[in-house]
Amino acid sequence: MRSLKNLWDRLLFRDRGIFPAKRLLVLFLIFSFGVIALAAFSSVSWSWIFVMNGFLLLISLLDLGLSPRRKDLTFKREMPGELERGMTYSVQVEAVNASDKSCAVQLIDGVPQSFRTFFPLQGTVKARETAVLSYQVIAPIRGAYDFGRLYIRFRSTLGLWQKQMTRSLKQSVKVMPDLTEVKQYLESPQRFLLYEGTKIRRQRAETGEFAQIRHYAVGDDPRKINWRQTAKQQEIMTNEYEPEHGKYVTILIDCGRMMGAELKKGNRLEKALEAALTTAAAALKNGDYVAVLAFSKDIKRFVPPATGMNQLRKILEAIYNINVEANEANYSVAINYVSAALKKRSLILLFSDVQAFLHAETALQHLKRLRQRHLFMMIGIEDEALLKTAGQEPDSAKTTMIKSIAQQQIHINKYEKANWEKQGLSMVEAKEEHLISAAVSQYIRVMNEGLL
Repeated sequence: MRSLKNLWDRLLFRDRGIFPAKRLLVLFLIFSFGVIALAAFSSVSWSWIFVMNGFLLLISLLDLGLSPRRKDLTFKREMPGELERGMTYSVQVEAVNASDKSCAVQLIDGVPQSFRTFFPLQGTVKARETAVLSYQVIAPIRGAYDFGRLYIRFRSTLGLWQKQMTRSLKQSVKVMPDLTEVKQYLESPQRFLLYEGTKIRRQRAETGEFAQIRHYAVGDDPRKINWRQTAKQQEIMTNEYEPEHGKYVTILIDCGRMMGAELKKGNRLEKALEAALTTAAAALKNGDYVAVLAFSKDIKRFVPPATGMNQLRKILEAIYNINVEANEANYSVAINYVSAALKKRSLILLFSDVQAFLHAETALQHLKRLRQRHLFMMIGIEDEALLKTAGQEPDSAKTTMIKSIAQQQIHINKYEKANWEKQGLSMVEAKEEHLISAAVSQYIRVMNEGLL
């Protein structure tokens, strides 16, 4: 039984082996039926038929000598060490043929199970040359993965027999969150932050640090006109200010059960990670200190506050493989940890599920104490299913009852949010596709208005 299993493994692109190709089987069937048909209409003996079939088999074995030896073929995989979730990447396999015989190869790479790709690869490696075979791969789930063995089949030009072998090409890769929005912000902050057709609010007059003197533009505050430079240049010049640098921003990421709710693309945690990284990039580019804390039942990751774009790499390395846990989020643990870790006043941005947070009984008391030293803001994703249910047409008694319950839930949420906001704890809900813009816009609004 074990021998049959080993044979089956070899036929499934595993281990070592030599086996007939389809071309040989087809040729053998055609030849056999032809000889049998000839024997049926002539006086040819059965022994002559067996001799002819054996002769064909002997000729086919000569084909093995026309293919390279296993040790003459070497393979090397080239691919990025870091991939972004949901993006398409090219993986190249370099095949080197050190023999004087050409061969056709088929490859299956040992990709992680969750990766999406297509196999087998097919190509030809000429004598004493190098061929490069490539395939596309998409990693839909974040985390650390290992690429394993490379499974190879190769045959000669005649292609009657195939040889099979494996090569251990272990390689570790990291699947990061989708950083498309982060890159877009770093390239063009103002264009990226056009949110629902409205530009970011200008900062409060006479606040922030002096940046430069420039030509006056339509829409600038007339109170910032530099009359001395205007007189010298004979053109209207204005002072430009920017928010003070060196502020502290702390980002809290909820990894509890409710963050596993599926959205159009990914789940809530995926969107929260993308929004948190983009907000961190905005703050670091502005010269602020950024800290990140991920939590669920207990603390999962904490990156102490630091400035500079190198901090973004540290944050990414720390949180790229965090996942949703089955436990409820413990806000009290996160708030107490932040209170002890932060020594200076900070803007605290919590990415979580608003409805779950509103019904956390002990969170309000902890946040009241936190509010005395820090500025707190929560950002979440709107429950589109709840809004859709509340807006549906009541065409039956059951639909009417479901709609009324949804409307009641929305009313309760609004009441609870108003109660929290009276305590000075801001809450913002945005659509899935607008979460990143909403988070960065709120950060810039706080900095421009000098609230921190």
